[in-house]
Amino acid sequence: MTIGPDERNSSSDLADTLRKLRRAAGLSGERLAARCAMSQSRISRIESGRQLPTVVDVDRILKALEVPAESAAELLALTRKANVEHTSWRAVAEIGIWRKQAELTALAESCQVQRQFLPSMLCGLLQVPEYARVALSPMVDTDPDRNIDRALEVRLERQKVLEDESRTFIFLLAEQAVYWRHVERPVMARQCEHLANVAQRPNVDLHILPISAGVPAATLCTYMIYDNRLVVAELISGEVALYDPKDIDHHRSVFDYYLKHSLGGSRATAFLLAARDEFM
Repeated sequence: MTIGPDERNSSSDLADTLRKLRRAAGLSGERLAARCAMSQSRISRIESGRQLPTVVDVDRILKALEVPAESAAELLALTRKANVEHTSWRAVAEIGIWRKQAELTALAESCQVQRQFLPSMLCGLLQVPEYARVALSPMVDTDPDRNIDRALEVRLERQKVLEDESRTFIFLLAEQAVYWRHVERPVMARQCEHLANVAQRPNVDLHILPISAGVPAATLCTYMIYDNRLVVAELISGEVALYDPKDIDHHRSVFDYYLKHSLGGSRATAFLLAARDEFM
């Protein structure tokens, strides 16, 4: 079955295309479900557009339907595009920002290598309690309300994942992230010393990208790379999750580019301790 251009425009078109492919193969929803080792109700929700299928879902369906490789590749590309997710901070606050912290814990525990690019603020895994409280607090009147105490408790608990030496954490901090005074100077001094201590962990690779590095371009947002399967980029309004391998490869390439211009090891530690002394 040929997949025309009109069938590659949206997630609803994806559902319609999958349904047409099944019918063209002469299969009922029950028989397709059996071939895919999926529930018939899930197949039904996907085909009706009530549930967005994952890339894995679509791959299993296409293999079960024996769809030609070229058409399958087009549909998988469409699926990856449909699976770009935006989640607003307002929506997160409505269900409880502490739940987001728990989700991040599960995400960190599900991957072996986590890379974080931090251009202006430290991530939750690196924050001392006073810094974390400020980071979780509303900044302007339009920020949604949140249960700060509960979120802070879960965030600090999440930091225990750094103790798991079977996992690797690579943090790339722009100089601004170290020096931007989000809290009072004594707290910033303790924060810098804490970073220097975290950098000594055998499973942590912490780098500083100095202003003097002379790189010709700037990355304007915080983003995290989980293994080679997911990128989460943070915006003012929320976050965007990217699943397309090309997007993931691009973010990894940019990360590696900045990493080559950064300070690591003892040079990063010396930088952080010098910053501590300045704040003191």
